[in-house]
Amino acid sequence: MEQTNPEWLPHLSNEIVADAHGNLLDSYAVALEGWRRGLTLRWHVKDSEKFSEMRTWFVDNPGQLFSLRSKEKTHYFFRTRGDKISNKAVDIGRDKEKTKEYVKAADIPVPEGLQFSEEDSDEMIKEYVSSIGFPVVVKPTDGSFGRGVISNITSMGELEDALTYVRSELNFPNVIVETYIPGKEYRLYVVGDQVVGAINRIPPNVVGDGKHSLKQLIDLKNDERSENPRLVSCPITMNEEVTNFLSRKELTLDDIPKDGEQVFLSGKSNLSLGGDPIDVYDELPQGIKDTAVKALHAVPGLEHGAVDLIIHPDKSPEEAGYILELNPTAQLGGILYPMKGKSRDVPAAIIDYYFPETIDVKMNKGKTYFDLYEVLDPLHSREAVVTTVTPSPMGEIVAKKYTVSGDVQDIGYQRGLRKQAFERYLHGFVESLENGDIDVVVAGVDPEMVDDFRNGLLEDEERAHVTNITESAYEQPVKVGFEVRADLKTQLEELQRLKQEIEVTELDMKKAEVQRRKLQNSLSWRITKPIRAIGAIFKK
Repeated sequence: MEQTNPEWLPHLSNEIVADAHGNLLDSYAVALEGWRRGLTLRWHVKDSEKFSEMRTWFVDNPGQLFSLRSKEKTHYFFRTRGDKISNKAVDIGRDKEKTKEYVKAADIPVPEGLQFSEEDSDEMIKEYVSSIGFPVVVKPTDGSFGRGVISNITSMGELEDALTYVRSELNFPNVIVETYIPGKEYRLYVVGDQVVGAINRIPPNVVGDGKHSLKQLIDLKNDERSENPRLVSCPITMNEEVTNFLSRKELTLDDIPKDGEQVFLSGKSNLSLGGDPIDVYDELPQGIKDTAVKALHAVPGLEHGAVDLIIHPDKSPEEAGYILELNPTAQLGGILYPMKGKSRDVPAAIIDYYFPETIDVKMNKGKTYFDLYEVLDPLHSREAVVTTVTPSPMGEIVAKKYTVSGDVQDIGYQRGLRKQAFERYLHGFVESLENGDIDVVVAGVDPEMVDDFRNGLLEDEERAHVTNITESAYEQPVKVGFEVRADLKTQLEELQRLKQEIEVTELDMKKAEVQRRKLQNSLSWRITKPIRAIGAIFKK
């Protein structure tokens, strides 16, 4: 497999974002940045506080709505979109045709095209295509993730097939037909007047090694994607669309590409369909970046967001950028976790824009983080409509690991260490080792308290007999709070036991139901029915 060696941001490591995928990843990355700067972070359910005034969708599951507060002000966020973006801008961004009207009015190139409703016939669409000429693109007005987008259509026969597929089979009767623009597709993220991140989105592909078949190469590529926090949920799917795409190249999944040969598996570049995000921020011409900024601000009230464009290979940088879409609520994962190149700290740029007074705040980037599911649990269980995250430690974090030997497995002793940590304003965890020792990690902004915790390890002589303590530096990120991981293990075991009990009970109930039905259908049950009826009367 080809070695990509991307450079990801160390303060958004795989460990830190392990529990946040999809839209949760974007929300968490922005919220974590603000929280680390000392802002008060609160998570909300739908319609609480100012969110009833914002355009929000798909928020039945908590984790996408949050607020950040300083002493002077509060800002509200839906995923990556903050309250500085107007509702009107959001509505325009969701309407592809209206977006094109605003961008075109600002003298920015867009593909020539027209929107057709369900009432418009295929014949009308074909007449329009005859007037603008091939090649063209057909896409749903309300599609997402590249579903239903058919590009580079070069003949009437292909157009008829595409219309049948999109309008009838996929049930997207409202479509946009526009001129196909050759070139590579890019996503740029703009905050204020600056492009702060840019990726080239490449359609799903594999690179041959002369040994493995396409199917095997796809499996290997998916293994690589599983290590990427953004792409873990977006494997390349070997479906009918992929096999059809390959068949048009006279290829099958069993073919073995040559060493170094790149084979594309689709014409769509969406990451959700298996596309690759490649960082191109440093190599993009300034003219393209200027076009993206100008396009974003062509829509009033659109303060930050993603700009999707195609760069025409035969035009100057000032004229080459054709705007495809503006996204006020864009995902950041491709920019944060590219398959090649460097991560770009878009969350930091967003927080800079909303809370410029925190730009110079000394942070513990990569040192501390919070458990997302722990703070969202009261919202999931409907025990609360708002939760507030424990404040981030402010100052230089010092962390140590104490390996403690002796009779130290008593759960009461380990729970007592949590109390010792809280009394010293420390964070960390205690974990049992297979040899009977325990590792205790503590971190805080006061080095004296971190050192003094050694004394706390010796205080509970009734429940522990400590024979040796070894100290070492601890460089990994630390979650706020203090975990007794034996408690977590016990809870998981208890959940597993309860699950097994439920399964046994359900099985017994099914067996009882089978016996009941057999009894009801038996001859003796039918014969004794009159006697049971008389007995019921006497009971009444």
